[in-house]
Amino acid sequence: MRYSKIVSGKFIERLNRFVAVVDVSGELQKVHVKNTGRCRELLIPGALVYLEDFQGRMGARKMRYSLVGVIKETDRESIMINMDSQAPNYVVREAFEAGNLILPDFGRASSVKWEYKYGESRIDFHVINDEGRQGLVEVKGVTLEKDGVAEFPDVPTERGIKHVRELIKAHDEGYYAAVLFVIQMKGMKEFRPNDETHRAFGDSLREAAVRGVHILAWDCQVGADEIVLDEEVGVIIN
Repeated sequence: MRYSKIVSGKFIERLNRFVAVVDVSGELQKVHVKNTGRCRELLIPGALVYLEDFQGRMGARKMRYSLVGVIKETDRESIMINMDSQAPNYVVREAFEAGNLILPDFGRASSVKWEYKYGESRIDFHVINDEGRQGLVEVKGVTLEKDGVAEFPDVPTERGIKHVRELIKAHDEGYYAAVLFVIQMKGMKEFRPNDETHRAFGDSLREAAVRGVHILAWDCQVGADEIVLDEEVGVIIN
C-alpha cells in the first residue's frame, strides 16, 4: 500500500480521537488522525509524524492532512510505525492477491472477498482455497510496542471479543477460521495479547486457539509513504 503524497511534521497535541495539531513547516495545522485508539505512547509532543497531503484532491474533506505514521523513540532504537487503521486490511488484501500470504492448514486463497457478513458481524475476509474450502479471516492492526513485543489491544475492545466468538462459531460449522494481527512496524520479537488493558480479549483468544481458530501475526515493512505485509511473527498467548 502506497500513499500519494507524504510530508513530515512535529506532533503538538491531540484534540480528540479524530483531530490533532501538528507543526508542518512552521505552521500549526489541524490534521485528521487515522486511528481512534489511544496511541498515548506514540502521539507525544515533539514526535516526528508523517502526514498524507490531500491538497488538490480534497473532495469533501475538511482537513488537508491525515496523520498516518510516527517515529517512536525507544532506549534501543527509533521505530517507524504506521498508524493508519485502514492500512492492515489493504496490505492483507494485497498479500492475498499476490499469493504471498499462505495461511497455515489452508494454503493460498484462490478467491478473496472483503467484509463478509457472518452471524452478527462483518468479518474482514472470506477466502476459498484451491480445494474449495471456505475460510474467514479477521484482521486486527497493531501499533502498540512494549520492549520489542507487539501487543493488542491498546484500548478495551468488546467488538474484538465479538469477532473472536463469531470465528469460534464459524470453525465449529466447518470453516477455516483465523485472527490475523497485522503489526504495523518491523523488528518485533513476538506478539502477545495485552491482558493488562483487556484481559477478557486475551481470554477470548486463548479459548479460540483451544477450539481450533488460528491466531496469527505478521509484521510489515514500513516507510514514510508505504506499508507492505512482510513476515510471520511468533504468537504467545498463554
